Amino acid sequence: MEARAIQRFVRITPRKCNQVLGLIRGQAVEQAQTTLQFTPKLGARIVQKVLKSAVANALHEGKVRLEDLYVKQAVVGAGPTLKRWLPRAQGRATPLLKRTSHVSVIVATKESL
Repeated sequence: MEARAIQRFVRITPRKCNQVLGLIRGQAVEQAQTTLQFTPKLGARIVQKVLKSAVANALHEGKVRLEDLYVKQAVVGAGPTLKRWLPRAQGRATPLLKRTSHVSVIVATKESL
């Protein structure tokens, strides 16, 4: 059994978020939650919310125990980029790219390997 959760248009770069997702891929859900709780990065808070939502979806869908769940897949994709300009000296301007992400977490039971 699988359950997923997706959070779209998050204001964090995909590269920063992928560093945090690398920490929890393949882990048991309880261990992944503990890892995210003590990870001092902004992406950890975002991924923690998505993981919590995926677990809630799994528990709601069927008769599954929290101990049987693990993080099957955790991916981040690039969302739309906000393009802004920063004024510089002598009338020039420098582009600022404010990147966004789409974070997706899939949890599954150990029986569905």
